[in-house]
Amino acid sequence: MVGKQSLLFEKDVYIRCSATVVGNKEAKGPLGEEFDVIVKDDMFGANSWEEAESRIQEMAVDKLLIKSRLNIDDVDYIYAGDLLGQLIATSFGLEKYGKPLFGLYGACSTMGEALCLAAMSINAGYSDNVIALASSHFASAEKQFRYPLEYGNQRPEASTWTVTGSGAYIVSSENPESETGVIIRGVTTGKIVDYGVKDSMNMGACMAPAAADLIETNFKDLGVKGNYYDAIYTGDLGQVGNRILNDLLVERGINIADKLKDCGMIIYEGETKCSGGSGCGCSAVVLSTYIMKKLKSGEYRRVLFVPTGALLSTVSYNEGKSVPGIAHGVILERKEK
Repeated sequence: MVGKQSLLFEKDVYIRCSATVVGNKEAKGPLGEEFDVIVKDDMFGANSWEEAESRIQEMAVDKLLIKSRLNIDDVDYIYAGDLLGQLIATSFGLEKYGKPLFGLYGACSTMGEALCLAAMSINAGYSDNVIALASSHFASAEKQFRYPLEYGNQRPEASTWTVTGSGAYIVSSENPESETGVIIRGVTTGKIVDYGVKDSMNMGACMAPAAADLIETNFKDLGVKGNYYDAIYTGDLGQVGNRILNDLLVERGINIADKLKDCGMIIYEGETKCSGGSGCGCSAVVLSTYIMKKLKSGEYRRVLFVPTGALLSTVSYNEGKSVPGIAHGVILERKEK
């Protein structure tokens, strides 16, 4: 334990392998050629949007096992989640594997939560190989949290676009390929931060305070400054949330605008109809195709990965509640051969 909310691991905890599945819109973005599986049919051959999201998770795990050359019997636990009520995308999507499952809900921070818990399990010696996974689907999220697609509502400038996709990872005690890899050096667990924002169409404003709190806590716990990291990637604040985050950090005496990146801004770069991408799947697919690629190539040596989540539900929103935020930090490092 380091400081109040952080852990630095005694062992090397590897991200042994990763796999991504996305929809057609994501494939048209700047990362299109990097994704493992692209499905042009947003229904994924299913009869409902929710069933489609379950298919995304199933496809991600199947691809992950192929790439890692592992059998599902080699996996000890699965840590996974989605945005839907009672995690129905996860429960129906992963039931066929018959593995011990921890269903997680951290809203759009779920990928960070899954990686944190998976890494803690590996470092403690409770498991050798764990799958960490998160997914989202634009249509299933709109149907649950906002308006069905048939409504055809206009979207405000500050709104984000839920990514249709899933990222799956093997978190392991070893890297058998003996190649340059990525390890999870440590984690900073976030806490709920609520600035009283009630606009569910401005997720960046809801989540930015939690990201600011997490980054400041990580720096204090580890006794480091901004130059400790080559980059800090938030999950899905978008352009609006990214500006708010920088302002909040400056107020705290942390000037790292040149270090702050956002997965939601990257996946739809050049998109003029939204502030950026969001959803559990946003940071999940960008981590694999963009951030880890830069770590493995040597462009980065150390990165702080900070997926962010807006902890609302249709019930809380309709009752006039604010939208609390949470963020989890994962310290990723390049590990030489």
